[in-house]
Amino acid sequence: MSNVSSDTANGAFALVLHGHLPYVLAHGTWPHGSDMLFECAAESYLPLLQTFQRLAADGISPKVTMGITPVLAEQLADPGFKEQFVEYLDMRVRTATENRDEFRAGNEGHLADLAEMWREHFASIRTAFEDEYGGDLIRGFRQLQDDGYIEVITSAATHGYLPLLGSDESVQAQVKQAVRSYERHFGRPPAGFWLPECGYRPRYSWASPLPGAGAQAPRLRKGVEEFLAESGITYFIVDTATLMGGAAAGVYVQRFAGLQALWERFRESYRPGPLGVEKSPYEVYSVSSSAESAPPVAVFTRDERTGSQVWSGEHGYPGDEWYLDFHKKHFPGGHRYWRVTSAHSDLGAKEPYQPERASERVLENADHFSHLVQQILAEHRAATGDCGVVCAPYDAELFGHWWFEGPGWLERTIRNIASNPAVDLVTCSEHLARHAPTAAVSLPEASWGQGGFHWIWLNEWTTWIWEHIYAAEAEFPRLARQALESDDPVLADIVAQAARELVLLEASDWPFLISTWSARDYAERRAALHHQQFARLAEMARKRAGGEEIGGEDRQFLFDCKQQDSLFPDVDIAWWSKVERPAGTGA
Repeated sequence: MSNVSSDTANGAFALVLHGHLPYVLAHGTWPHGSDMLFECAAESYLPLLQTFQRLAADGISPKVTMGITPVLAEQLADPGFKEQFVEYLDMRVRTATENRDEFRAGNEGHLADLAEMWREHFASIRTAFEDEYGGDLIRGFRQLQDDGYIEVITSAATHGYLPLLGSDESVQAQVKQAVRSYERHFGRPPAGFWLPECGYRPRYSWASPLPGAGAQAPRLRKGVEEFLAESGITYFIVDTATLMGGAAAGVYVQRFAGLQALWERFRESYRPGPLGVEKSPYEVYSVSSSAESAPPVAVFTRDERTGSQVWSGEHGYPGDEWYLDFHKKHFPGGHRYWRVTSAHSDLGAKEPYQPERASERVLENADHFSHLVQQILAEHRAATGDCGVVCAPYDAELFGHWWFEGPGWLERTIRNIASNPAVDLVTCSEHLARHAPTAAVSLPEASWGQGGFHWIWLNEWTTWIWEHIYAAEAEFPRLARQALESDDPVLADIVAQAARELVLLEASDWPFLISTWSARDYAERRAALHHQQFARLAEMARKRAGGEEIGGEDRQFLFDCKQQDSLFPDVDIAWWSKVERPAGTGA
């Protein structure tokens, strides 16, 4: 490998990509449903695989820390995905061909050339999927990790928003299912963990933030990092504001009375760490909110300066006028033929895409980013004498799906940094192995959502979801214990499927899509569906535990649920039966 690693480097660069989609297989097709998965697989996951393999073939280890959530891994490994994905790619090739012929008939030569570009693009994706990867993208990522080129990390089972889950049993199950799913897909235990929405909660006396729950007695809850440590996780990632402190709750906490009450409860219990620690987002720290917990877990912090270069709507690279516009599409097929033109221009004012100009901007933007990383590390070294780390986490779907040129930008950036003796290109685990934390910090309850707290996921539009979640979480441990104490395989089967419906109900995606109006109707339907299916399965479990037979209609319902929501074949209902190391017991 030609990566330059030098004792004179000023620090390290850790690129983290977070790959996640909610469970959409067998839950609709377009505009929301399985097509979301197919689009991201064709435009992000497979192109990223090809990018990493191309770098490796050139002797450059990309050293990307690649997050693949358990719910995404389950879908990519599903036989139904593999068959439907090929059909989807065939459709994209066919419609691009139709577009090309349409444009040629209208004497629109440039658009016809772009249509041919899309035809070739999706045809090559189909060939790669079948011939290079044998229809198995997870195997492709696993091989890259086994060969030492990347690190794959995990996340909560269905991307449940851990700070707001109502029971420690639920947090425990989300983490333990994540580890088990990862081991099944990647043949080893995971080291890193992406906290969904970078949502963190330390140990403190917690009570439900829902309206009308004020009479509920607060109870001591474990810190999120405790569950990670118990499952062998060695590090996670937080937002800059979470590490540096300040008004993490932000102005959004005032928007919803339940959040304000939750914040006040946290503030009463929160005890900041030692005052002598001068924190920096370019250092790695140990985090532990309890003296009785398992060994501390390390925390990396998102760098704002490099992050804004990619994420900023006003100044980020993807908004460059020459890049492909995401929103304007041509039908049939949904192919895109226009460039951004201006961030403020409406769809009618978009000008035709020019791939050559976009390629020039990729090189310029990647060079700018690479120099910025070098500059930040040099400044940190000059100020502290230490070799820091720039941790740059992004949603994987940004690269290729939302930002068509993103994989090319990544490749150029990695090539630049790999050849720079002033910067070490590392995975997060590699950096930890070389630079173990020497200081411990405490973290406040926070996320990377608007306002730094929980408003995006808990507000006046999403309260009903949390009411369903909390009611299901309260009931399920008793059902799990009854099934474990019984030797009835039918009862165990019912309760196991109820567990799948519960974790799907807990997905952070539903309140997020509702609050952002991204796909509100779809998210509301999905949350309601999983609540209804859990409720019926719970009723069936109660009847079965009471000695009643399960009728034909209920058996068909169970079969249908298992067919539709078939993820996590190794779910263990014991995770919900009790907390293995309850808070306050010293266990």
